[in-house]
Amino acid sequence: MVAVAKALLRAYGTRRIFMTRPGGLAVRSLWRFAFMAALIFSEPGFAQKLVDPNIVAPEFREAAEKRRAEQIRTMECHHKADAAKVLPRDRTAHINHCLEAAAEK
Repeated sequence: MVAVAKALLRAYGTRRIFMTRPGGLAVRSLWRFAFMAALIFSEPGFAQKLVDPNIVAPEFREAAEKRRAEQIRTMECHHKADAAKVLPRDRTAHINHCLEAAAEK
C-alpha cells in the first residue's frame, strides 16, 4: 500500500493526489461517485408525466382530461416523427403539422 502511494506521489505530485482539504483522494472520489449516482437516478424525473384526471380535484377534472388528450396527441405525433425518421431541424414543423391535422379531424 505504501509503495502504491509513493508511486502516485512521484507520478502526479502531492498537490494532485492529496488536496489541501482533509481526506484528499477519498473525498474527491466520494463526491464524484455521489454526483454520478444523482445524475443516473434522477434522469427519469425529467420526463413530463401524463395527467391522471382521477387524482385531480373534481372541479379541475375536465381541464385535466383535456390536457391528457393533448399530451396523448403530442406523444402520437412524436412517435410518428420517430417512425418517419424526421431530421431534428424539421421535427418541430412535422409535429406542428401533425397536431394541426389531428385538430382538423
